[in-house]
Amino acid sequence: MRIAAIDIGTNTILMLVADCTDPTQLRVLRDEHVIARLGKGVDDSKRLTSEAVNRTLQYLSGYKLIAEKEGAERIVTCGTSALRDAENRDEFVATVRDQIGLEVEILKGNEEAELTYLGAVSNYVKSPKDAFVVLDIGGGSTEVTQGEGFKVRSRRSFDIGSVRLTERILRTSPPTIEALHATKSLIQKEFSDHEIDIAQAKLIGVAGTLTTLAALDLQLASFDREKVGGHVLTLDRVRSMFEELSRKTRAEIEAYPQILPGRADIIVAGVFILLEVLQLIGAKAITVSDRGLRYGMVLRELERGS
Repeated sequence: MRIAAIDIGTNTILMLVADCTDPTQLRVLRDEHVIARLGKGVDDSKRLTSEAVNRTLQYLSGYKLIAEKEGAERIVTCGTSALRDAENRDEFVATVRDQIGLEVEILKGNEEAELTYLGAVSNYVKSPKDAFVVLDIGGGSTEVTQGEGFKVRSRRSFDIGSVRLTERILRTSPPTIEALHATKSLIQKEFSDHEIDIAQAKLIGVAGTLTTLAALDLQLASFDREKVGGHVLTLDRVRSMFEELSRKTRAEIEAYPQILPGRADIIVAGVFILLEVLQLIGAKAITVSDRGLRYGMVLRELERGS
């Protein structure tokens, strides 16, 4: 079955077009990525701006054309944190339906966590007993999911993400000492009652913060999915990259070829979340995955159609 899955995130919109006949066998035809920042200002205003909506509509229209050109039998579209929080989300969903012909499903935090887990582990599962913990640092929220094989055991979504933290606290570049202290306290408070057991599990990290750090750690001149996927980031490297980036201005961060302009202003917040979570759960390293929610959406659609 040829399926297109569109993931409308707070910061990015991603689309996967893939042939899929088995959960462990995906043949990727297209894997698209664009920074639309749909969630700009949502943490404060609780509303999507007309500018952000218009940007998003343009990208969604283009994605639909690509999916149709690739012969997708089904196109599934999901929205996450920004749409969960926005008071005018129903208006957005109706506009996308009427203007583009796509039906947007707004995922609950736990649903997002489960689908992201399925996508992230899809190329690692060898046995139903293989244990995994998947960390997904998004723009508006962060999800932590534990499971065995393709079976989720526990999942949790936290209302803390790179865009949300940047807009709420880390407003300057570089951030002030006071802002860094406030951010650290907020992250630790959010994750203070965590019950994440990584003793026997493979820890996998997905989404833009992780893939950007992998590209930075590898000093890639251009993004290489084959090299980024499976790259191991150690706690020491994450800490050193955070210390380096948190001292830079936005212009200096944008000068890194591995960091896209649309991610430069939020990368410090994303790395901060990663660093604090790794330290809180006692992890010494994390494996980067270039898969995530869109892959899980494809697998769910395969199951529905089988």
